[in-house]
Order: sequence, then C-alpha cells, then structure tokens
Amino acid sequence: MAQLAHADDAALSRVAPRDQKHWFGIAVQRFGQVSALSQFLLGATLGFGMTFWQAALALLLGSVILEVLMCIVGIIGQREGLNTALLARWTGFGEIGASLVGLAVGISLIGWFGIQSAISAQSLDAMMPGVMPVWLWSLLFGLLVTAIVAFGFKGMQWLANVTVPLFLVLVGWSVISELSKHSFSELLSSPAPGPSISIWAGTGIVAGGLIVGAIITADMTRYNRSAADVVKQTVVGVSLGEFGIGLAGVLLAHAAASGDIVAIVTSSVGFVGLIIVITGTLKINDWNLYSSSLGLVNFIATTFRKQVSRVPFTIILGVVGSVLAAAGILGKFTDFLVVLSVAFPPIAGIMVAEYFIVKRWRPELDATRDSGALPTTAPRVVPATLVIWLISAVVGYVVTWGIPSLWSLLLSMLLYIAAGKLGLVCGVGQAATADATTTAPIAAH
Repeated sequence: MAQLAHADDAALSRVAPRDQKHWFGIAVQRFGQVSALSQFLLGATLGFGMTFWQAALALLLGSVILEVLMCIVGIIGQREGLNTALLARWTGFGEIGASLVGLAVGISLIGWFGIQSAISAQSLDAMMPGVMPVWLWSLLFGLLVTAIVAFGFKGMQWLANVTVPLFLVLVGWSVISELSKHSFSELLSSPAPGPSISIWAGTGIVAGGLIVGAIITADMTRYNRSAADVVKQTVVGVSLGEFGIGLAGVLLAHAAASGDIVAIVTSSVGFVGLIIVITGTLKINDWNLYSSSLGLVNFIATTFRKQVSRVPFTIILGVVGSVLAAAGILGKFTDFLVVLSVAFPPIAGIMVAEYFIVKRWRPELDATRDSGALPTTAPRVVPATLVIWLISAVVGYVVTWGIPSLWSLLLSMLLYIAAGKLGLVCGVGQAATADATTTAPIAAH
C-alpha cells in the first residue's frame, strides 16, 4: 500500500474541513495505496487458492467492508479536521489508547517490512542463484534499508517517483505478456491451482490487506470539503485499486499456476521486472520502517513521558524486521493478513460507537470545533476501551465462521455501546493537549 498522508509533527490544531484539496486528487492517493506490490501479492494469493469468480467475490466483500469503514471514519475526520492520532483521544481511546493505536500500526508495518524484504530477497536469489541463501539475502536487504532510514538518503524520494509508475507499467506488461499465452476464457473458468481458500477466508485476507489504511483514514479525509467527497474518493480510489491490481494478480496466478509473486514476474517479464520489484520494495520499505519507528517513539513519549531519539529505535526495529524476513514471514503472509483483519476493525468500531452513539467526549469536540482549536484536555486512559478492543479482536480471531473481521467490528461497537449505557466508559486521569506529542505513523506497506 502506498504512502498515506500523515499528521504534521507539531500540528496541535484543526484543519478546516472545507479545504482546497479536491476529492479526485485524494482519490488518486487512495488508488496509490492499493496499486502496489502488496496488492499484487494479495491478488496472487487469492488466485492460487480460488477460482477467478470466487476471488472476485472475495475482493468485492472485502472492499465493501473496507469502504464502509473508510467512509464512516473518514467522515468523522472530515467533520473534525483532525488526524487519527489526535482524533482517537476523544473518540474512546484517550491519550494512552491513541498511542497504543499508533504502536499497533507500527508493529504491523514491521511485519510488512519483513514481507517486502523477503520478496526482494527472492528476487535477488532468482537473479543470482546460488550466491547465498535466501534467508541471508533477506537479512542483508533489510539491514541495507535500515541503514538508509537511520542515516538518511535524499535520493529515496526520487526513487519513489520513478519506481511507482514503473510498477504500474510492470503490472500491465506482466498481464499482457502472460495472458497472451493463455485462453482468457479458460483462465476465468479454471480451478484454483493451489490449496483451496474459502470465500470467507478470502474476504478476511482482502480486508486485512488495507485495514490499517482504513483505520487511519482521518489522516487523509481531514482535508476534504464534505462528507460526499469522502465517499466519492473512497469508492473510486479503493474500488479501482482493489479490482484493477487484485484481479490482475488473480489472473496471473492462474496463468502461471503459482502464488509466488517472484515466479510470476520471472515468467512474464524476466530480469527487468525483478529489478523493478526490488527498487519498488526498497522505496516502500523505507517508509514502513520510518513510520514504525515514529509509532514506537511516540508511544514511549506519550506513555512514559520520556523523549527518545528515533535513530536507535529505527535500527532495533530494522533488525527485528530483517530477522522476520530471514525467518520466513513471507510464508505466513495469509496468517499475517488474518491477524490484521481482526485486530484493527475494533478500533474503528469503538471510534464510531463513541462519536455517533455514546458521545462521552463528543461535547468537547463540538464546543471547540468552530474555533478551530482542540479541547484543552483529553482523558489519559480509558480502561473499558482497551478491554473491549482486546476481547473483540480475540473473538474475531477464534470465531472463523462467516467474516471474522465483520464480527470483531460489530462486537466492539455493541460492547462499547453497552459499556456506555452502564456508565463504564470513563477516563482515568487527564492529559493537557498542549503537552502532548503528536507525531503519527505513516501507513505505507
């Protein structure tokens, strides 16, 4: 998923909801989130275990879940003009809970860091077979990105400008080159080439692929002029990305009879495609690591009131991500997405339930909205919220019938509403807004 807009490091004020940024421009950014290697890999994973039409249905159901979440959370962000790191403080989480949300995003990005490093390692091994084991390629590639992020590399933005459009060209080239060798009608009707994946599991995989971006939608929609703009940009951007890139991955998995993204690229565009994959993942991974380190540093600053340097934590997290890549996290890609698909929906469920129904802190937001200021204080921690988040995620993971991500979302809303009615939703301690750290992670993967 491409880079998302993020909070200004020192932005302790609201952005006017009716900003000059048009919905179509942000819709293009939305498309950019999904038009990346991770979505291509997701499509190939679905295609390897499902027929084309089963995969299309899973993409549809997963996209609907994501778009509903994005629209509702995005409308809250548009209305309040706040990024997710600030908004969460007055939508059920409190200061510490909001920092935990940022930490959860950071942890997920380390997982993506390991997955992307492993993909690049396989590409390097394909180009230079036998030079060294794949696990060592994974470790070295991850450590290289760690050094770049820790000590800075100005050319990375230029690299992004080159590799993102090249990746889209790669997808088009791969599809045309590979599909020209096969009957299109046969690919649409052919059985899954690999072990079967159910519709519900596939839906969870799709939801997990973009769920982190859905939770932090307010980071982007805070600039929108209206709720209608939020809906339009979400439906257009996400639908095009999910179906355009996702279905391309499905077709290529059927054509190549493989869910291995490197094998697919090798069979279609060869050496040039591998170079583009490596440079593309290099650019994505520097943001994954950078954002993850921001999330950890912000958590420490908020929870322990201790300012720490980002560089040592960048190195530590980079080493962790590199070890995950070497240990074979790519082989756990589906399991990783399943965990994301049940761990993050409760965050949105709690925010929506608090903002629209329970309204424990809504009056504070309403009172300061017109002035463009923030409430002077926020709850330090809301224990009921953290318990509900944990219970909902665990239930979503354990209950495999139906769509687990939907169960975790609905359960979090119901539990939060019940807790609100019983008077259990209350903050413990207060945090002065002016003293808070506002650095927010950037979702990349």
